[in-house]
Amino acid sequence: MSVYLHDIPLSTAQERFKSALQEADLWRVLGTETIPLDENALGRITAGPIWAKVSSPNYHASAMDGFAVRAEDTVGAGPGSPIILSTASRSSNPPMTTYVDTGDPLPDWANAVIPIENTEALDENGAIASSLRNPSAIRIRAAVAPWTNVRPLGEDIVATQLVLPAGHTLRPADLGAIAAAGHVELQVARRPRVAILPTGSELVPIGTELKRGDILEYNSLVMAAQIKAMGAEPVRSPITIDDFEAICARVEEAAQDCDLILLNAGSSAGAEDFSAQVVEKLGTLLVHGVAVRPGHPVIIGLIDRGSKAGGEKSRIPIIGVPGYPVSAAMTVDIFVEPILAQWLGRRPLELPEVEAALTRKITSPAGDDDYIRVALGRVGEKLLAAPLARGAGVITSLVRADGLLVLPRGEQGAEAGQKVRLRLVRPPGDLEKTIFCIGSHDVILDLLAQFLAEYDRRFVSANVGSQAGLVALGRGEAHLAGSHLLDPDTGEYNLAALQQYLPGIPVRLVTLVHREQGLMVQRGNPKGIYNLASLKRPEVCFMNRQRGAGTRVLLDYQLNFLGIATSDIRGYNQEEYTHLGVAAAVASGRADCGLGIPAAAQALDLDFVPLYHERYDLVVPKVYASSSLLAPLWDVLDGLEFRNAVSALPGYDVREMGRMILEN
Repeated sequence: MSVYLHDIPLSTAQERFKSALQEADLWRVLGTETIPLDENALGRITAGPIWAKVSSPNYHASAMDGFAVRAEDTVGAGPGSPIILSTASRSSNPPMTTYVDTGDPLPDWANAVIPIENTEALDENGAIASSLRNPSAIRIRAAVAPWTNVRPLGEDIVATQLVLPAGHTLRPADLGAIAAAGHVELQVARRPRVAILPTGSELVPIGTELKRGDILEYNSLVMAAQIKAMGAEPVRSPITIDDFEAICARVEEAAQDCDLILLNAGSSAGAEDFSAQVVEKLGTLLVHGVAVRPGHPVIIGLIDRGSKAGGEKSRIPIIGVPGYPVSAAMTVDIFVEPILAQWLGRRPLELPEVEAALTRKITSPAGDDDYIRVALGRVGEKLLAAPLARGAGVITSLVRADGLLVLPRGEQGAEAGQKVRLRLVRPPGDLEKTIFCIGSHDVILDLLAQFLAEYDRRFVSANVGSQAGLVALGRGEAHLAGSHLLDPDTGEYNLAALQQYLPGIPVRLVTLVHREQGLMVQRGNPKGIYNLASLKRPEVCFMNRQRGAGTRVLLDYQLNFLGIATSDIRGYNQEEYTHLGVAAAVASGRADCGLGIPAAAQALDLDFVPLYHERYDLVVPKVYASSSLLAPLWDVLDGLEFRNAVSALPGYDVREMGRMILEN
């Protein structure tokens, strides 16, 4: 009888998995191998301690070009009382000095080296010699202490000392130290082989021309890269269609020569739940459903493979990985990384942590461990964390993430401004180069980010609408905001809004572009939508922007001017947060039209009905406007290259780009 374990706590799932691996004798280093000491050893994990076979250096060596001496023979030398040391042997006694190059063995009788530039070479007559390396004698004007300018035997490594411990990830310098210690090969942990099996009839390979219903299969690519970065060897399989017997056969095949199987499928409970059925048929189902977001429908089990000598069967762990991209990637981080660390004999990955203040309130299910992706930036003295899109299918949220906020089960969220501990997934130094832009969306902000990257700046934009962007500036949560808020009384943009939302805060208001706004409609405009009056027709479905967005303000202003009630527009209360979001809604058939910009229409292959022109500005508090962080921004806006790039997009007028409207 099947036993399905739904949404057990994360800690319980991890402990159950660990216990099963221990019982199967799989909670250990899986094996070792001896490899040559060359550049291919980089990144491997030492399987045991490495002890020095020889000392380095293995003799007393000169640390520079000069003359080897006995330090006691130099006593008394000074600027006014030079000492002459002969290079000739004295009957059965060694010479008083002899020339040595850097790295040469020090003569047995010597215990110091005088740099060549601190000597005067003399010939047999006591005159200055023509040869610095083969004089009859040298004259010195300063004494040296014993072992000056000498690398003594074992200065770096002494034979039998510990060079590196077990469980150490080899770096370039480590390879040199191992070689210096006399090794030509070394023992390392065997790389675990991880099979990655994508399944699903809707999946198609990367590069396929997509048709409706097709889903590009790239989870295996992401997971393979994660596995490789963790030190293991990924083995990617072709897509297997949703056929139970075919999936079982693929799993059994992978089990023959791999150590772990990642079965990437739609593993949520239901009739097509092949992952759980496969695990049950081939072995033992341990977990089906974990209270963690993203990644709820995780499946964990052990399956049988082959037989050991004596007929005893061995077992191999299998993880049913959710199909959504973020869930899949997070499942590898949460469940796979600790196992690979154990198998490789290294410590589990520990991300550095920082404390930051949240820019907005977030909610979390009380019963789940919630992994929330955030963008980070320093605004003034505050390190701020802006939560990113939460969807399990939003792979770009992992691309844009600087850190992870982990809210443990029992906590139902966090308030705006609350300080939280975050795990960094980006180098800390990058945070000091981050420009935070919160406000209205425009596709050229992505273009601006590309240009600023050439100045070693990260431009992170959050699309919350013009009004919310100004509010964020007032709270000190951004360096600048994009805004196009129309004042219905004056027809002017942004000036009245600055007085309303940023009273008393000195700002610089700069024009970015003038742009068109109009109706984005499906290719060919099948419903004949040519103006706002068309929105009153009952067969027309509209997609709106969120409250506070400049485009929403413009729409409401024009509807009021035309005497059109919002209640007459089907879809007026449907909202998207970006122009591209509206365009996607129209392209997918969720709506027939939406107000937006021509660049977004072009991006989704839509037709565009131009209606209005508006000014889109950047609002920058003066304290940041003159900072070194934002200095490259003004260089980009003044340059022809960025202007030309924006002009190449439809619907933009760049003639006033960079013009200062206000500085108070």
